[in-house]
Formats: sequence, C-alpha cells, structure tokens
Amino acid sequence: MGTQKDHRQGTGPVESLRDEFREHLDTFYSTLKLAAPYDTVEKALGALTARLKTLPPEELQRVAADSSLRWTHFRQAFVDSGLSAKHRGIIAGLARSGSAQDLPPEFDHLLKLYRPTS
Repeated sequence: MGTQKDHRQGTGPVESLRDEFREHLDTFYSTLKLAAPYDTVEKALGALTARLKTLPPEELQRVAADSSLRWTHFRQAFVDSGLSAKHRGIIAGLARSGSAQDLPPEFDHLLKLYRPTS
C-alpha cells in the first residue's frame, strides 16, 4: 500500500509517533468508510502523547524503532480514549464479514478488539 513515510524526520519521537498514529486512524476510518469521531480521535492522540512522554528516552527510542511496540501503544490509546467503543457495532460487523480486509495487516491490532474471542 505505497511507501511508508518516515515519521522520525524533523520532529521528536513523541511528535513523530503521534503523527503516525493520526495517519493510521485516518486510514482506518477512511478504509472502513466511516466518519472518524473527531473529538475522540483528539482524545486518543492526547492519551498517546501523555503516555509516551512518561517513557524514559531509551524506551521511547525502542518504541519508535519497533513496529510491534508502536502498535501496542497505539492500541492502548485507542482503547483508553474510548475510540474502540465508537461505531462498535458497524466495525464489528465489518471485521466479522471480512469487509475490513482492505486494511493493511498491522490494523489487525485494532480489529481484534471487534472480533469475538474463541
């Protein structure tokens, strides 16, 4: 799905990760053809920023360098902000029906929140 932008150029790691998360949220909602709940998206970005600012510099660098760690933090901000509750029924239906498969594989971190656990 195109080339991935380097979010670490010209900004600090917190701002870079925040920008990356915003882009992922834009992709998530636009691919699912849903209006992003703006206020809650801003709350999620704030939650991520606050969480990242508490990390020691070494850990912050690890998060910036490791996609899995980044998605762990993105998912936590998604849940903590209440984004996972917005459009829940619609997204759960799309996730169950396979209609969300247009999303890149890394979005499975978020889609798992909408799938029943077996």
